Amino acid sequence: MKVKTENTIKNKTEFLCGFVFENSNKVLGLTKTDGKTASSINQALKDMDGKLGKLSIIPTPEGRYAKRMLLAGLGKKEDLTNDTIRYVSGKIAQKARELKLSQCSIISPPSFACDPISSVSQIVEGYKMALYKFDKFKEEKIEKSPDLTIIVSKSNNISKAIRISEIIADGAIFTKSIANLPPNECTPTTLANFAKYISKKNKMKCTVISKLELKKKGFGGISAVGQGSKNEPKLIILEYNNGRKNEKPIVLVGKAVTFDTGGISLKPGDKMDEMKFDKCGGCTVLGIMKAVSELKLPINVVGIIPSVENMPGGESYRPGDIIKLYGGKTAEILNTDAEGRLILSDALSYGEKQYSPKAIIDFATLTGACIVALGTNVAAIISNNEKLTKKIKDASKNTSEEVWELPLNQNYMDMIKSDVADMKNVGIGRAAGTITAAAFLRNAINDTPWIHFDIAGVAWTQIATKEKSYNPKGATGFGVRLILDYLQKL
Repeated sequence: MKVKTENTIKNKTEFLCGFVFENSNKVLGLTKTDGKTASSINQALKDMDGKLGKLSIIPTPEGRYAKRMLLAGLGKKEDLTNDTIRYVSGKIAQKARELKLSQCSIISPPSFACDPISSVSQIVEGYKMALYKFDKFKEEKIEKSPDLTIIVSKSNNISKAIRISEIIADGAIFTKSIANLPPNECTPTTLANFAKYISKKNKMKCTVISKLELKKKGFGGISAVGQGSKNEPKLIILEYNNGRKNEKPIVLVGKAVTFDTGGISLKPGDKMDEMKFDKCGGCTVLGIMKAVSELKLPINVVGIIPSVENMPGGESYRPGDIIKLYGGKTAEILNTDAEGRLILSDALSYGEKQYSPKAIIDFATLTGACIVALGTNVAAIISNNEKLTKKIKDASKNTSEEVWELPLNQNYMDMIKSDVADMKNVGIGRAAGTITAAAFLRNAINDTPWIHFDIAGVAWTQIATKEKSYNPKGATGFGVRLILDYLQKL
């Protein structure tokens, strides 16, 4: 799909869409209409009443501006958030596709309603992401997406905002498209190839450390978890250097278990198919790195993705094993299904030692306990640095990718102490499972500002996931837009 802007409605469009507030008698940004169209609009306004997400189509065979018009409800003006226009624009995009249109025009709300740059950005993100559908393995493919024209008053920064929004949306879509791949089509090697592809295309350095080298260099967590599968483990490293030469980078770490059976501690069969999504943390890092390089941000960023397949077999690691992690600490294995913290621990220690970063951010579908605690619409965050946490929370508000901070004190750190090793890889019973997993990760780094995202509930659409037009069924790409907002403000 192509996106363009017009200052006025110059040519008659197939589909002219305008936003409406609840209990309002006018379409935002629409000025003059002919008599018959005005009468139809007034009746539609009464019928729909501007309720959030409600759409009303008006045939306008003799209309000045369009063959058909669509009114889209924004809900109450006082309830307008950064996500409202994104969500409603996604609904418009889906309706345009349903009608098999080739083009759609949306009138951006005027400045008195909301900031023009922000509204245009939300329109582009919502419209573009809502048109994504995972149909790679379907015989019947989705037809071409309808192009978008945004009617907006002149502004020097509109074109830039559209370009940025398209790159951000594409980053999220890239993340979703990889995360949705089935395990037979996406192994650790496949992920490494995706990393090589975007590094070559966007001039980043890509390093892939494979099985023998991982063992030789002391990546005990990655080696142990990956040894039960015929698909070899990989540590994937992407380096984007566009900041000052000696400027410390931001390090992003993403868990990528391409399929998680639980290993010897085998998971129940019910919904095990969803464990293809256990790679979502790593996919998030890939999407962010792709977008960062295309945005050409003047910063240094490193993406580190430990990738394994956790399988039961003759060479699998076992409950009772003690392994030595990259950072030097030993871990007693009590449950082989608590594997994500082992591979992340290696990657976090490596990232800190190798790059001396200004901050480390990790993403992982780490614990089912996070879903019990927060449900499927909010990610847990745990951090050792208040300033970093404040910036992440601000980015969360801007992007409507919701987070909630959980505590981490010495009491929780004590819950993972082992009698026979430095740590054990599970806590005490079912208590504070999300936090004790984070406590394990905290042991991997020293004093670098660090924040951990547990995205187990939000990385893909589940039974209790709130419907969002721009997150069709499957992977959501959670975290891509949030972190890009944070990085753009550095």
